[in-house]
Parts: sequence; C-alpha cells; structure tokens
Amino acid sequence: MKKYYFTSESVTEGHPDKVCDLISDSILDECLKQDKNSRVAIETFASKDLITIAGQLTTNASIDAEKIARDVLKEIGYDNENTDIDYRTCKIETNITKQSTDIAMGVDVGGAGDQGIMFGYASDETEELMPFAIAMAHKLAKKLTEARKNGEIDYLRPDGKTQVTVEYIDDKPARIDTILISNQHLDTVDLDTMKKDITEKVINKVIDKKYIDENTKIYVNPTGRFVIGGPLGDTGLTGRKIIVDTYGGYAKHGGGAFSGKDASKVDRSAAYMLRHIAKSIVANGLAKKCELQVAYAIGIEKPLSIFINTFSTSTIPEDEIIKIIEGKFDLTPNGIINYLKLKEPIYTKTTNYGHFGDKDLAWENVVKL
Repeated sequence: MKKYYFTSESVTEGHPDKVCDLISDSILDECLKQDKNSRVAIETFASKDLITIAGQLTTNASIDAEKIARDVLKEIGYDNENTDIDYRTCKIETNITKQSTDIAMGVDVGGAGDQGIMFGYASDETEELMPFAIAMAHKLAKKLTEARKNGEIDYLRPDGKTQVTVEYIDDKPARIDTILISNQHLDTVDLDTMKKDITEKVINKVIDKKYIDENTKIYVNPTGRFVIGGPLGDTGLTGRKIIVDTYGGYAKHGGGAFSGKDASKVDRSAAYMLRHIAKSIVANGLAKKCELQVAYAIGIEKPLSIFINTFSTSTIPEDEIIKIIEGKFDLTPNGIINYLKLKEPIYTKTTNYGHFGDKDLAWENVVKL
C-alpha cells in the first residue's frame, strides 16, 4: 500500500488577511449593487489601529469605503484596540483612483483584463468534490467562528487558524493524523479549559469519528497563549491567503488572488469557471480527479491554451474531454461572466472558508457532459 501524509490549513474570518479580503469584497459587492458594470480592483491593508484601502474603481456607484470597513470589523467582532483592533476608533485611510484606460481598452471589447494562468480542480474524496484536508480545515474554522458568535465558547476572539494532516493510503483518505487549532482568546481562560471546549464543541462536532483514532494528535494553541491577535498581532493584506481560498495546496495555483476584483479579472472568474468544469467532469464519472489550466492574454477573448490532467483516472481519453470542454463551454471573459452570473453582488459569500465547495455558489453546480 502506498501511504503518505498531506496537510492543509484554513483561517477564521478574523484572521488579518481575511479581514482585508472581506473589506475588499464588501466594497466590490456594494459597487455591483448600484452598478453591475463596475470595474473594481481594491486592496486592503490592516495594521495596528489602521486600515488602508487602495486601488481602482470605475463605477457609477456612490460608496463610503470607510463605513464599509467599519461595518466589516464590527460584524467580525473586532472591538478592542488593546488586543486586536476597534472598529469604532481605528483610523481608515483610502487612496482610490480609476481603472487605467490602457487596461480598459482591452476589457471594453470583451478581452481578458490581464494575462495569466488559472487552475481548476475537483476530486471524489468528499461529497463536495474537494480535497479532504482543506474541506475539514474549512469546516473547523467555520465552526470556531460559530461557537464564538453564538456564545458557545464565549472567551474566543475573532483571529484563528486551523490545520489538518491526513494520512492517505492508496490515494484515499484513511485517517486524520493531526489537528492543529490556534485561536485568539481572552486572558481569563486557561489552556486546559480551552482545549477541552474546542475538542468537544468544535472538533467532535465537525470531524467524523471514523477518521480519528488513539494516535490522532490534537494541538490547541501550542505556544500556550494567543491573546494579542488581529491586525495588532500581525498585519493583514488582501490576496495573501490564495491557497486557503482554493484547494489547500493539493492542486496547482496560477498565483492570482480573488478578493476585491470584479469578474473582468480572469484570475478570479476563470478560476471559478474551471472549478465548475472540473467538478462536472468528476461528477459525470469521466475522472476521479481532474485539474484544468487555461492561459489568457490581456485584451484577447479566447484562452491561449487549455490543459487537463486526470492523474490516470479518466474513463475516456483526455483529449476527448478537452473537445467536450471546447464544445460545451464559452471560456471568453464575457462568456464566463454571463454563464455564472458574475455581475451580481455575491462576492462576500465567497470570502471566508474557501471559494469552492459551497453548494450555493453557481460554479459549484454540475452539468451533464
């Protein structure tokens, strides 16, 4: 039997990078609510007592970026400048301009908003056709936030990370070897209480018992203390959690981040489309695993190339699957936008716990091939 270990991580919505992602996506959604043709490329930076918002907007929408940022911080639960950041008192800086006319020239005629490579992936390891390790890490992170917000574990603060190491045997998840959770907390709780609560109210509620055995290692805040967190403990930046956002390192990544970008940016929209296609390929039984790549040139409509790898699991030749893709799907930027309805204000739904795997997102639907 072939045995190996693979690890993926996730983060909670209070992680500094995710705070920035959510502010950027909230600005994008507000623009799209007022003007569906908005061009948005917004970056956010978070540091001690300061949120900086910069980028390009071409839109008829009238937005208050400062209010959006404060509302996001409040919703997350950041209200203490001594341990993380306070939505009421922190400083908000903005530096927003219009999209370059050089870029607009290519996008206005239906071309891609940038050059680049994008990947999509699906695997039959889980019901949602995602890699097992990242699926479990996301569910743990989401449950941590739920337990904090509903008061079940009332001493937790917003910042947190999860990590899951899976033992594979013959390319199938056999057991979970290690679970690592680090979550910010109030100074009033001791580590033993926190480990007991998180094990009972998070881990045991999320992970199927068949994957945990007497050799599974569980670590909670291994340094022993995590009181200072959020932007006070570590700076945050939009687009710095691209592996958390996608497949947990199990599949390749083109390097482009998602949050804060409208769908004319193919590093977001094409990645969504490729996930949809890869998932449909696996769901239709054409392969057990599927990884797709496309490449675009700025201002040019059609992708320069399409690549597929089914890891020797396909039931028909890969070149035949490529022909199916080319005949079934319009991979031009406008074709993707129209097919997935990407001019709608849906993007704050994608920001946390992965952009893939949520059945309510259009690209998670599967079609018959």
